[in-house]
Amino acid sequence: MVNLIMKAKHIIIATATSLVALTQMSCEKVSPQGVLMAGTGVEDRVKMSELYYRDHLMSSTNNIFVHADEHGEYNYSFLVGADSHLTTDRGRMDEMFSIGLENDDLLYCHLGDIADTKPEYYIILDQLIQDAKENYVNKYYEQNQYGRWRQKIDPYDMIGTEYDNIKFPFYPVVGNHDITHNGWALWSNIFKSSFYEFDVNCGYDENGKPIRDHFIFLDTASGTLGQRQVELIQQGLLDGENDYRYTFLFSHTNIFLPSHFQFASTFPREEAYFLLDQFDKWNVSAVFCGHVHKWDDRFYNYVYYVTLDSMSERNSPNPGDYLVRVRVNGKGGIEFEKVRMNYVAKK
Repeated sequence: MVNLIMKAKHIIIATATSLVALTQMSCEKVSPQGVLMAGTGVEDRVKMSELYYRDHLMSSTNNIFVHADEHGEYNYSFLVGADSHLTTDRGRMDEMFSIGLENDDLLYCHLGDIADTKPEYYIILDQLIQDAKENYVNKYYEQNQYGRWRQKIDPYDMIGTEYDNIKFPFYPVVGNHDITHNGWALWSNIFKSSFYEFDVNCGYDENGKPIRDHFIFLDTASGTLGQRQVELIQQGLLDGENDYRYTFLFSHTNIFLPSHFQFASTFPREEAYFLLDQFDKWNVSAVFCGHVHKWDDRFYNYVYYVTLDSMSERNSPNPGDYLVRVRVNGKGGIEFEKVRMNYVAKK
């Protein structure tokens, strides 16, 4: 385990004892459109998403609040997976949710290519998310005498809320396979917006100032931010305030390829430079990417870049370390560790 100090951020990286042999292709079923570009234009996606974002996602009610533990500390963790390429086998996605639920992870993040673009796959995806929400609610909520739900950790909530108003903390970015063959209609029907942000609130410091971490999810499925998304970033739509403790960013397309032999699209050079500069302005702590189905991690300009392998049972049929858990210590410090998945598809 290596202890690194950067920009007043303390980051601990748990290295794996072994790596699984991986494919060099970004997609198992290769087509020029599927690998190199998305089937729906980024400008259209961003304009549609902007309307939903402004109307529904810019409220502070979408922020997440961490409860203090028995020691009065605001520790939390979150789980990251990538490229599940769901078809009819929901095993790995179910496993990701069950791993997170067992570990009491605060939220789940997914880095794109969540399902191949057929309506029946998205019906399965929607159902498994609803099943995961039910398990989540049963663990962390209880019904009051009026049939409304309240968090078990908050006994002073006498009012509660309706089941449909409970937010299941699953946050995906859109990937190129999610939106080929007119898949954007399927993806957006479930997840609504292709970009968004929220805060994780972790109590207050000694001066009574809120301690907040920032989560930013970008639409990079086409290998480009597009003009409108760049404009929104420049206008500060995703900035929030600049006093965050840590900022985590999630993208499908990579900034860095694991090797020169990877067959996958990346950003145009000008956009890559724009993003690297923007990450510095946002004081980003870590960037998470998928897309290439190969593990990679590196530091650049004090930012930790993590690329995850595909968690799909077809692309990665054997058990292996396909998830990443990020532990955030309430007293300061971030720890990254790989998480093993054991599901194997039936033959």
